[in-house]
Amino acid sequence: MPLDQSYVGRSFPPTEPYLVGREKIREFARAIGAPEREYHDPEAARALGYADVIAPPTFPIIFTMASSHAQIVEDPALGVDYSRVVHGDQRFSYARPIVAGDALVCVNTVEDITSRGGHDFMTTRSDVTTEAGEPVVTVWAKLVQRGEEPA
Repeated sequence: MPLDQSYVGRSFPPTEPYLVGREKIREFARAIGAPEREYHDPEAARALGYADVIAPPTFPIIFTMASSHAQIVEDPALGVDYSRVVHGDQRFSYARPIVAGDALVCVNTVEDITSRGGHDFMTTRSDVTTEAGEPVVTVWAKLVQRGEEPA
């Protein structure tokens, strides 16, 4: 069953704030092999003008993927069969770095749904701000739902 095209342009309510922790940033940086001191050492980050350690550029995947999955992918009316989904693309556009101590809110939107060759391609956008509404990063993800096997 193809994805429901009426979801294109649909935005979901803001998520509960995600509190960015210093140790979570350090763990993520270690996991991706990012040795830059500003990801691990508060003093190094302060020397660059930040209040605390900053997150590597791909860090938002931790909370944006979870929130868009909960709000978009798990919506039964959209028609996603997650057993046939593969991750196709990821992009980030920053207004400023993520800093330990930030409380970040996501507004998730289905930006596009197209079908090609029996497969559905869905682009989601997560607009990430502080609780006060300051823009931080916009994250786009493309999910590909493979077509069903012929009977």
